[in-house]
Amino acid sequence: MNKKVVLAFSGGLDTSFCVKYLKEEKGLDVYSAIANTGGFGEDELKEIENGAKQLGVTEHVTLDVTNLYYRNCIRYMIYGNVLKNNTYPLSVSSERIFQAMAIVDYARKIGAQYIAHGSTGAGNDQIRFDLTFQILAPEIEILTPIRDLTLSREEEIEYLKKRGIQKDWTKLAYSINQGLWGTSIGGKETLTTDQALPEEAYPKQLKKEGSEELVLTFEKGELKAVNGQVFPNPVDAIRKVEAIGADYAIGRDIHVGDTIIGIKGRVGFEAAAPLMIIKAHHLLEKHTLTKWQMYWKEQLANWYGMLLHEAQYLEPVMRDIEVFLEHSQANVSGDVILKLHPYRFETVGIRSQHDLMNSGFGDYGEMNKEWDGNDVKGFTKLMSNYLKVFNKVNGFDVETGNNNG
Repeated sequence: MNKKVVLAFSGGLDTSFCVKYLKEEKGLDVYSAIANTGGFGEDELKEIENGAKQLGVTEHVTLDVTNLYYRNCIRYMIYGNVLKNNTYPLSVSSERIFQAMAIVDYARKIGAQYIAHGSTGAGNDQIRFDLTFQILAPEIEILTPIRDLTLSREEEIEYLKKRGIQKDWTKLAYSINQGLWGTSIGGKETLTTDQALPEEAYPKQLKKEGSEELVLTFEKGELKAVNGQVFPNPVDAIRKVEAIGADYAIGRDIHVGDTIIGIKGRVGFEAAAPLMIIKAHHLLEKHTLTKWQMYWKEQLANWYGMLLHEAQYLEPVMRDIEVFLEHSQANVSGDVILKLHPYRFETVGIRSQHDLMNSGFGDYGEMNKEWDGNDVKGFTKLMSNYLKVFNKVNGFDVETGNNNG
């Protein structure tokens, strides 16, 4: 009988419980797999592997999907300046699908009958994992011990303690999810509507005072250089920006939004690189795109972010939107200057050969070079015609601001 189960493993409380439960209560051979989306270093991955082995897994593997995640998702979020509710860079929302796809691929390779994850029944991740597993591997059964048993964190800790698993459980006061595109922090204060996360809840702490200038160089919408240092792989450029911004504790906020399951959710995050890169990229686009490119890109990017958040990455329309987003980046090249301070940053300006402000046609509010006053008079007269007609027929009340009809 096939007793192999692949567990999406992070090394945290929930997945640690799942190892013991699936092994001892269900009699399964547990193969733990961590799909790294860029949030873990070699030392951290080794520590997670050691933890999995101490729990008694049959085998543990690290599945590195960082470059795939960037190529097939993050770069489109940059092209689209995607921020959920104008706040959250979809740090966890986007990476979960890529982790799920990697888990499916591994489960098939070893011929597993089951796939398991440690999601609760109260969040978005259960949908993201389940939906991806069901679409790509409908023949593999999904196991979700935490969700099915509706366990509290205290009950999980007690279960593990009884089986001799000793850890500093105080470190697990918050649920931390790390990835290339940011880190989410959930628990305690995020379960309220009026409390902020304390300073110590954030994994990265303030190290620098004062201010400094940061120059980000884009080529066709992709980040290629940081302060003049060229990075052949944009993933390394993102990591460089994160390291610089994190020292100033930049990128902290709390996101409030609608969950897939229909309730409101609140989560803290720190994402220095995503926020600085997106804001820098957006500023460069303001200078290099036409107004209708900006308008339609904003509409489609908003849909892209919403569908990505709600586990619809495999919907074919996402590929269609990606084609539009990539095509829009043909002239989005140049330098963007930022100024960094503790806990915040400013967008200062840009330098680009595609800068439409440097067209020579005129200087806004100062000098017109390619038209004269008579051109403006005629243009304004024609532009007003349809509203003249409407208001002549319907009238307008200045006091109420309404048409009289």
